[in-house]
Amino acid sequence: MTKQKTVYICQNCGFQSPKWIGRCSDCGEWNSMVEEKAPKRSAISPQTPSQSALLYAHVDSQQTEKRLSTGIAELDRVLGGGIVPGSLVLIGGDPGIGKSTLLLQAAEKISLFGNKVIYVSGEESERQVKLRGERIGINPAQLYLLPETCLERILDEADKLKPTTIILDSIQTIFSEKLESAPGSITQIREVASQLLAYSKQRCTTVFLIGHVTKDGAIAGPKALEHIVDTVLYFEGQHSYNHRLIRAVKNRFGPANELGIFEMTTTGLIPVKSASELFLSQRPLGVSGSAIVACLEGTRPILIELQALVASGRYGTGKRMSQGVDPNRVALLIAMLERRLGMQILGDDVFVNVAGGINITEPAVDLGIVTAILSSYRNLPIDPMTVVFGEVGLAGEVRATTQPLLRLREASAMGMKHCILPAGNLDGIESFDNIEIQAVRSVIDLIDLLF
Repeated sequence: MTKQKTVYICQNCGFQSPKWIGRCSDCGEWNSMVEEKAPKRSAISPQTPSQSALLYAHVDSQQTEKRLSTGIAELDRVLGGGIVPGSLVLIGGDPGIGKSTLLLQAAEKISLFGNKVIYVSGEESERQVKLRGERIGINPAQLYLLPETCLERILDEADKLKPTTIILDSIQTIFSEKLESAPGSITQIREVASQLLAYSKQRCTTVFLIGHVTKDGAIAGPKALEHIVDTVLYFEGQHSYNHRLIRAVKNRFGPANELGIFEMTTTGLIPVKSASELFLSQRPLGVSGSAIVACLEGTRPILIELQALVASGRYGTGKRMSQGVDPNRVALLIAMLERRLGMQILGDDVFVNVAGGINITEPAVDLGIVTAILSSYRNLPIDPMTVVFGEVGLAGEVRATTQPLLRLREASAMGMKHCILPAGNLDGIESFDNIEIQAVRSVIDLIDLLF
């Protein structure tokens, strides 16, 4: 009797080794090698019908079907305007953040449009799924519940019902009979995703995958899983806040970094119409260290409040802490202020926070960080009806940013009266509605303008 060949597979990146090693030589992760039976080569590649090559000019551009609305405006925004038939979408997030609730609500809306939807649950029974549906008050028309973990049986049931949308909750619980490894392993996840990709393209069926996340916040499984799918959405948010953020980090059919905002209630997730009003609803007035910044998430302008606190440190070197913005970026801006403006804050503690629990990565918030630090350092409040945006360089220059008109339009809608922006964005927008526009070229101009 021949011995079954085994290999050691890294559960972080999928690297294979014939023997056990303590540290993966590909991704550097420790103690991630797990012994699995060597997969057969024929089982790795999904069987797809052969097709002949077509000349680009001969491809009919009208054969692409129209996008299907999910019935949820914020989800449609993140997907780039709706669901593209035949796409494979991956949604990840922390446990209890609302992934299953959101897709169950979307399944109801899609079914009410006259489409069949299959909700595959590998972790709950059909009664438990319906219990959650009754709690959030959904009443779907053609929503089918399937408690199953075998991929082949799921696809057989899909061939019978011919749905337009399939939801799998979650991909870590689904396994293929072609492989002998355990569900959730790297080999199984990669095989299941490959077969679902081939099925969605052949049948023009949209497939939603719910993925677990690791302790680092990344979707569990190989990074290749995010390359296989068409769209990757991340659910963000803190359990201490009622709002939830869903962000597109990859989208083949729409803009990346698009942001959708929901409010978690007892009846499910409700889309938030005005994100700026949500984040500015509780801001203090007449307090130093607070600045309003016009940032851009995808194609969506949002006004947020940046707070800074400069306090005397007890030790020789001050502490630097930040939430919601890159701490390395804050450290660079503090060093620039010390050098260009002569501020003596080396021994002071500096804390920077984005109110509302949102993470901002774009460089246009640099001017807001500098403004908030200067306001706290001098203990002088900024006009609460003033909004700022702009990128700041290490030489103290203020650089132009993208989409200034979009930011000004959002500021005008929120009733702002003054705007401080880079001089490079001043062309063509010397005046805008009822907003007084003031341009700066450097942080020296900024401090002269503010104080």
